[in-house]
Amino acid sequence: MLPVLYIVIPCYNEEEVLPVTAPQFLAKLQQLSSEEKISPESRIMFVDDGSKDRTWNIISSLSAEDPHFSGIRQSRNRGHQNALLAGLMEAKDLCDITISIDADGQDDLDAMDEMVDAYHDGCQIVYGVRNKRKSDTFFKRTSAQAFYKLLSWFGVESIYNHADYRLVSAEALNAFSQFEEVNLFLRGMFPLVGFKSTCVYYERRERIAGKSHYPFSKMLNLAINGITSLSVKPLRVITVSGSIVAFISFIFVIWSVLEGFLGLSVPGWASMTAIICFLSGVQLISVGILGEYIGKIYLEVKHRPRFIISERTYDMNK
Repeated sequence: MLPVLYIVIPCYNEEEVLPVTAPQFLAKLQQLSSEEKISPESRIMFVDDGSKDRTWNIISSLSAEDPHFSGIRQSRNRGHQNALLAGLMEAKDLCDITISIDADGQDDLDAMDEMVDAYHDGCQIVYGVRNKRKSDTFFKRTSAQAFYKLLSWFGVESIYNHADYRLVSAEALNAFSQFEEVNLFLRGMFPLVGFKSTCVYYERRERIAGKSHYPFSKMLNLAINGITSLSVKPLRVITVSGSIVAFISFIFVIWSVLEGFLGLSVPGWASMTAIICFLSGVQLISVGILGEYIGKIYLEVKHRPRFIISERTYDMNK
């Protein structure tokens, strides 16, 4: 029996790019179906993340014109990770496998063939990994590489150069649904699920139309969220740093006392000011890191819903 595939595509203000990429997604779905790799009942599911433009109208029109398209809409903008999670959780009971991909057309659709082949070979999770970043600017390329290295250094288990282009089976998604974190970093959470997995490599292209909705500020926020949600190493760094500073300060105190007894000390404010500023900076950074973790705890214990679906282009009861 052929597996039912749902391609899950989070969208936010994508009115310029959807009319271009939607036919490409449909063509890939039909090709996989004609090659008998997936079931003809496979679908494309768009997830509108509270867009302010005509994105939802376009999704609704596509769904009305072709039954291969479907869509859900969040009640408000919650961010890319929450929108993607909403689509995956919606699709897991409707299909056998999902492939998540962005709407901008930068990810190579032909990599889906290898992903589905890997699923037929027994893999439950298949990660799409970028082997080249020619389309990225120098700053974005270097910052992205630094981002993955930073995650690795802090002990976050992630796939280097993998974003959110991946195949996940319904079985793996059912296991993943037990992860109830509010602070989402999906590319670091899926490796924790386990199951047999592999990687498929592809070359990332330039965006077909529209503008990127992931500026440096959002990338930085994603990095901080990923580190603090999946690693306690920053807290250990504080402990080690504090111990080192305390040891150095203890040596300095002994030196100061000896200087005083020997009458060699010279009154001055420069050295004292430098020491106070240094210790104050270390304390403020430490308090900031602690505050980040306390904030995460505050959000988690409230256990608010991670997404709320307000509209669907189909009837769940059918």
